[in-house]
Amino acid sequence: MGEYRLTVLPGDGTGKEVIAEAAKIIAVFEKFSPASFNITTIPCGGEYYLETGKEWPDGSFEHCRDNSDAILLGAIGWPGARLPNGDLAGGQVILGLRSGLNLFANVRPVKLFPGVKHKIHGVHKQVWDSEQVDMVMVRENTEGLYHALLRRMSQRAIGETDKQMVIESFPGLEGEVKWDARPISRKGSERVIKFAFNLAQHRQRKLGKSQKITCVDKSNVTRGCRLFREIFHEIAAENPEIEIDEAYIDAFTMWLVRNPEQLDVVVLPNMFGDIATDLASVLQGGMGMAGSANLGPNHMLFEPVHGSSPKYAGKNVVNPIATLSSVQLMFEALGYRHHDSDMDRCADILMQAIEEHFKEGGSVTYDLGGNASTSEVGDAIAERCEKLLRAEF
Repeated sequence: MGEYRLTVLPGDGTGKEVIAEAAKIIAVFEKFSPASFNITTIPCGGEYYLETGKEWPDGSFEHCRDNSDAILLGAIGWPGARLPNGDLAGGQVILGLRSGLNLFANVRPVKLFPGVKHKIHGVHKQVWDSEQVDMVMVRENTEGLYHALLRRMSQRAIGETDKQMVIESFPGLEGEVKWDARPISRKGSERVIKFAFNLAQHRQRKLGKSQKITCVDKSNVTRGCRLFREIFHEIAAENPEIEIDEAYIDAFTMWLVRNPEQLDVVVLPNMFGDIATDLASVLQGGMGMAGSANLGPNHMLFEPVHGSSPKYAGKNVVNPIATLSSVQLMFEALGYRHHDSDMDRCADILMQAIEEHFKEGGSVTYDLGGNASTSEVGDAIAERCEKLLRAEF
């Protein structure tokens, strides 16, 4: 295991608080395992924009591109922080990196830990058995309905001039009309679908059980989805050992919450993936539990998906598990990409620590029905990691 270059982008609001817990966990692994990181922290986001007039310091994109083995992001977004054109201030950080670094696969594990309860009808209770919920959703990350915004933010991140989209009227529609293109390409679809099949094969080896891939789209209506579905079948034909299924997004949202045990790996176009993955977070206890990875051929970015939660900022109450799960994904991805068995073992240990924390009734934050602070949960996970690491290394 060598030293990995890690760029940390705390961002806005509670992003800074959960990143502090991630730093605590990383420090434990550096002290008690072979893990080693050269960490660069870069301020960014809406708050930084209001203070400086910039979304992040000059040269930040180039640093992320040229001097990072992995990037860890807290959250972006702050009230009143908008660019002159109306875009979210700080958008070039996450959206610019997704597009500019070609992070085409957004990976969202949806895993229910034993002991985690759900807030259903205002009451925290157990709804699904933990064995029923263990899937990974793979969302195409650079095309589709968000393509124009991603492209615009990428141009800003690398210093190119913004390109304004032309507003046109459409026959049969009255008054002002605005529109967004939804391009889906063969190349973009092939790479994310192949990624999903490779992930299914990896999960089969690691979990020791067969995995099914479900393609979710709206190919009965839209041409882009029709292409996505056609390519899915082409790649499936090359991987006959993998079971497949398919669904339209409207029906899938029902299946997702009714029969989660039937899902292993799910692959979706960008916008549908954005919506369905947030819905799926309910299965694991909410957004405070949902970590994610943004992966490309040469770069990796990891982030919780819960946003900056301005109303909770500074209160030390938000759930840090989504961020710690993102760190776990980072360890796993570094281990896989660099053939680093020690880092892969670190990923397993962090996952074990989180799982045992909930299974044994550890402290939880308000979103899971408890009253523990952000730092108290982070401390508890760090202590478990230290014990496990002392026994392992």
